[in-house]
Amino acid sequence: MNSATVRNLLVRGMLAGLAAGLLALVVAYVLGEPNVDKAIGFEDAHSHEHEMEVVSRSLQSTAGLATGVLLYGVSFGGIAALAYSFALGRVGRLSPRATALLLSGCALMAVYVVPFLKYPANPPSVGDPDTIGKRTTLYFLMMLLSVLLAVAATLLGKRLRPRLGTWWATVLAVAAFAVVIGVAYQFLPVINEVPADFPATLLWRFRLSALAIQVVLWGGFGLLFGELAERVLNPKPAKTPAAPRTVPAPH
Repeated sequence: MNSATVRNLLVRGMLAGLAAGLLALVVAYVLGEPNVDKAIGFEDAHSHEHEMEVVSRSLQSTAGLATGVLLYGVSFGGIAALAYSFALGRVGRLSPRATALLLSGCALMAVYVVPFLKYPANPPSVGDPDTIGKRTTLYFLMMLLSVLLAVAATLLGKRLRPRLGTWWATVLAVAAFAVVIGVAYQFLPVINEVPADFPATLLWRFRLSALAIQVVLWGGFGLLFGELAERVLNPKPAKTPAAPRTVPAPH
């Protein structure tokens, strides 16, 4: 793949990430923000100290939310497009659309779902401010480990495919990934700082909405980028105008 094609895919990946970010923004505003407001209300009701807001809540839930989600979409869209340029043709004989969906699904699992299962998202009022550095470090460590193991599982599957076939090579690679991730879950420390009186339903809804945002983001990216990549890699031939019919001259 030449540099011009990679550049075209990179630009389209960022555009697809922006569009997917807009979809995720709608989900975040409709599903996520009401739960955040309820969690903040719980915190205010149980806190004896009232801190002055540096940034108003209305600005956080509108411009702040939009900036964060859209920048996330564009950034990861560009990174995913570069990964797509490398993976295309190396993960089987898949079409550009199918490769984009496969890549976005794997990215969703490795970048978000696997770390989420160990260290799920928590709403405001959940978590000790003194441990935020430790919690952030552990989360990103889990995410980095998940991505590296996903790459290793892919290479293992490719290595086993000539001897075992695509099906069993894929099964063994996924099983190896799951086993090592399970071991990491056991050895990494557990963090549970949810207050005893925090509503369990609110916590569940917040985490479910956080997961829904990522599913919409990566699912939308896979569909949109797959269509754009298909047009770049398999352009439709231009239609040639039909030759004018010649009418024989009357005798």
